[in-house]
Amino acid sequence: MAQSNDGGQLVCGVDEAGRGPLAGPVTAAAVLLPEDFPMEILHDSKVMTERQRRAAESTIRAGALAYAIGWAWPEEIDRINILQASMLAMKRAVEQLRIVPEIVLVDGNFFPELPYPCRAIIRGDSLVPQIMAASILAKTSRDRWMIDYAGREPQYRFEKHKGYPTKEHRALIGLYGPSKIQRLSFRFEVPASR
Repeated sequence: MAQSNDGGQLVCGVDEAGRGPLAGPVTAAAVLLPEDFPMEILHDSKVMTERQRRAAESTIRAGALAYAIGWAWPEEIDRINILQASMLAMKRAVEQLRIVPEIVLVDGNFFPELPYPCRAIIRGDSLVPQIMAASILAKTSRDRWMIDYAGREPQYRFEKHKGYPTKEHRALIGLYGPSKIQRLSFRFEVPASR
């Protein structure tokens, strides 16, 4: 059974990556961990270096009881908004698990509609090991997708900024117009040219 603070229940941790970018999917991960997992390698993915995240990702993928990745795409984000798209990606991740969890713990204030008991935990990605693991898988999976996609539209340099609203990304939108994976419902605030 997965280690937890919930009386030994089989816990699924869920988190997403990519709510803030102007382009690309929002990505969620669902993770169940065994009791003997090396929890000391887990942290909130946002405070880890890329190298630390990749090392932890390998350990999670090799040692988790089960994990799955879910995606919601730019056109879905534009249609239903980023919060609902994040919930959709989370739902898709949990639904792919090959082990049925007894409880689902989600980082943040909200959780998707699922046929299992769910609880939202503010700052869960720095408190709950299963959510920390999900945070790492979501971030590394999304970053890898953005790097792979960059070859299709190299002028946007997605491998560098991963779609986040950097000054460079905004300038490239101003230069080339929206990419094929742009979230058209997001405000681009393209910097004025000099």
